[in-house]
Amino acid sequence: MKRGLTGRYTSTTMGGESVSAFIPNPLPPIPPLQLEGTLHPLLERALLALGRLDSVSTLLPGTDLFLYTYVRKEAVLSSQIEGTESSLSDLLLFEMDQAPGVPLIDAQEVSNYVAAMEYGVARLRGGFPFSARLIREIHEKLLTNGRGSDKDPGQFRRSQNWIGGTRPGNAAFVPPPHTHVKECVSDLEKFIHGVGNTLPIIVQAGLVHVQFESIHPFLDGNGRVGRLLVTLLLCSTGILREPLLYLSLYFKQHRAEYYRLLDVVRTDGDWEEWLDFFLRGTAETAEGAVLTTKRLLDLFDADRGFIQKTTGRQAGSILRVHEALKQRPLCTLAESAKRSGLSFPAAASAMHALLESGVVRELTGKKRNRVFVYDKYLAALSEGTEPL
Repeated sequence: MKRGLTGRYTSTTMGGESVSAFIPNPLPPIPPLQLEGTLHPLLERALLALGRLDSVSTLLPGTDLFLYTYVRKEAVLSSQIEGTESSLSDLLLFEMDQAPGVPLIDAQEVSNYVAAMEYGVARLRGGFPFSARLIREIHEKLLTNGRGSDKDPGQFRRSQNWIGGTRPGNAAFVPPPHTHVKECVSDLEKFIHGVGNTLPIIVQAGLVHVQFESIHPFLDGNGRVGRLLVTLLLCSTGILREPLLYLSLYFKQHRAEYYRLLDVVRTDGDWEEWLDFFLRGTAETAEGAVLTTKRLLDLFDADRGFIQKTTGRQAGSILRVHEALKQRPLCTLAESAKRSGLSFPAAASAMHALLESGVVRELTGKKRNRVFVYDKYLAALSEGTEPL
């Protein structure tokens, strides 16, 4: 439905030129959303896919195994949309004592995203409400150091920002003046906690994401925070028990359409066209995550069977190192010994057997402080994370 402009423009002056900044109307949309018709089967598909994704923990020996690397995959993808060049293996190496050769600035930025996600989930589980304060705290974690750390982490902006172009006068989009930011975020918070809000949570998440992007309340990091909010909202309402839904790969693959639809909502008020895109992405992403999980379980079972059949008396030690690699697909010998509970010589011997059998590969080419990678595991998780 084309409702027309979903906000108003106000004139503001910056750099000696007059600029029209957009102030979005509070949610929900008026007239109300039309969820029947083509959106209804998409909504059902998305909800079914989320239900299956939520039950994925029953397939895993422990959700930590999957969450550790899957959260990091999302961090890589979300940061790539903002222009980083870091890969999943770069991030994992960076977290192993900032291994040499990794682009540290990019890896730090991605590592901050992981910290922000984990912080947000922990706060929600501790009973803290989904609120403007939580959003600011997450932003502070996101920009705690590295790029953007000089852009007022944890504080709503106190100056005008813009998207695209070299200045507000030639920008693709100019968000509300800073004097309107707190009011806009307050309205968004009221919508999230609105009494009588009967919209499905996944639909609310889609609306909240667009509204947050239109407000653009921070000087930097808005895109990453906006993508985090979708998953955190689903977790806060119990739709997902674990933060397993990440839409950055879908947004990355359909980047031009994503930005076009944000503009369509603002200029035409066609929330339904955006929701068509968003619900498709939710369903595809959730379905893909479930398939990835099953692929990983099949891989683990196949390698476990191979180890048991081919390694004789040493199988017990090798399987313990294999378990350690399932937890961390990049591992040093010292780390594998620590995680497996084996002595260093026993862990080194087991890792050598895995290397000889082709289950793992050595990354550094060094004789000491070597890093081993569970190749097929990392390859499955890394699909789609090639830099833009």
